[in-house]
Amino acid sequence: MALFPFSNEPLLDFTNPDEQARMAVAVREVKARLGRRYPLIIGDRRIETPRWHASRCPDHPECIVGEVALGEPAHVIRAIDVASQAFSAWSQVSVRERASRLLRAGDLLRQRRREFLAWMAFEVGKNFDQADGELGEAIDHFEWNARQILKWGEGKEIQPLHTEINEYRYRPLGVGVVISPWNFPTTLPLGMVVAALAAGNTVVLKPSEEASVLAYLLVEILLQAGIPAGAVNLVSGIGSELSETLVEEPRVRFVAFVGSRRVGTEIARRAASVAPGQMHLRRVMTEMGGKNATLVTEQAEVEWAAAEIVRAALGYQGQKCSATSRVITMPGIHDQLIEHLRDEMEKTAQERGRAIDNRPYGALITAAARDKVEGYMAAAAQHGKVILQGARDEKWGFTVTPTLVDDVEPTSPLAQEEIFGPVLSVVPARSLEDAVRIANGVEYALTGAAFTRDGAELDYVREHFYVGNLYLNRSSTGAMAGVHPFGGYKWSGTGPKVGGPDYLGFFQEAQVITERVRYPGS
Repeated sequence: MALFPFSNEPLLDFTNPDEQARMAVAVREVKARLGRRYPLIIGDRRIETPRWHASRCPDHPECIVGEVALGEPAHVIRAIDVASQAFSAWSQVSVRERASRLLRAGDLLRQRRREFLAWMAFEVGKNFDQADGELGEAIDHFEWNARQILKWGEGKEIQPLHTEINEYRYRPLGVGVVISPWNFPTTLPLGMVVAALAAGNTVVLKPSEEASVLAYLLVEILLQAGIPAGAVNLVSGIGSELSETLVEEPRVRFVAFVGSRRVGTEIARRAASVAPGQMHLRRVMTEMGGKNATLVTEQAEVEWAAAEIVRAALGYQGQKCSATSRVITMPGIHDQLIEHLRDEMEKTAQERGRAIDNRPYGALITAAARDKVEGYMAAAAQHGKVILQGARDEKWGFTVTPTLVDDVEPTSPLAQEEIFGPVLSVVPARSLEDAVRIANGVEYALTGAAFTRDGAELDYVREHFYVGNLYLNRSSTGAMAGVHPFGGYKWSGTGPKVGGPDYLGFFQEAQVITERVRYPGS
């Protein structure tokens, strides 16, 4: 199966009037479909349930995007039954055919790209610029994993023996559970689901309640592309009600999770249990957030660094695990950097509005998320010097304007806890060594960045700043599949890097087959 070399999906240009017109059409078409009901998808059945969740627009909460069926533990059991039955057939489909169907699904998503951008704007409040970077990566997952599984399907070379033929190959694991968040509602579930399917596994997907309409639409695309009914199943619902069954059911071979540290550690604990009839230990992959730092030295281009920092801190209102949350700065450029950060943050906040209008700054995902961020904003003066005080703006749903706090102690909650919102803390450092020590002094290690034009400083940061994805002289957000394989250490996650050359290894197990070809006396 000959394929062109992998290349990342080009992004759309929303400054182009023609593209703006196409997006206006997509928004109108999706708006006409708001408010529908979305059942569970288990095998070839669409299942309605007694309870439904209303998914609302974050920047216009009166708007109901859709009502999503809330599954029960019994639905999880049924989905695992169906996935177990489907595994025997799907695991025997050749890697060439699996790759072909995934490429077909990726092309279907590409054809419906603007429609999905509109759905993301409505359901999770992500503007087109932010959403298109995500959707391009989602398409890349199909293209990347299709090519990767062809390579993995060839096995690996091992030491030969003249009396034997020895083969080192990979086999799928079985039934897996994927639990995905709301903040990247296409690329995060697809990154895990597509890799699992490429490897020959079957999947039960449990999406976040806040992004379940999008999850339903994604599963429909997979099925339309020829992924068999039962190979991918959708059980939407409340995580606390379903997680025990999802994670502890004896037939589940692996759990892939992206979300909070609290939930991720509980999943790891549950997955370690062994139930009667269980034939294996479960594999667990987690990505659980970050407290990402950007270092700015006296050798940096300060104005440019500030613009990159604010883009990483306020893109999608800071609701990214890779968002810059801490700025660690040197004495010589501190005042200049603060001035530029304040100006950039004020300018961004002034452009707030609705995601369907592609405004660069908008709402947080829910009222609960807004309340959490407001708690940190209210306590900011206790932990530093408030340069920019955020406030609620109910004109745009769950919106709060950004907060900038200077002179924050490294041990402060503002500098230690994941806020997941537009609160940026500036922590002074005495030297580069001190800055790196402060940067490493948190429980997370996902992304980090450093700005300096000094080669020796860059070398020091390379060797001593401990994060999964380190960016030098650019912002800490915007990872691309195949280019920036993504995943962190410590409490940020278990390490496998989505979009990387070894990611499929999590979803497979190695097998060695030995055949004797020279017999005694021959």
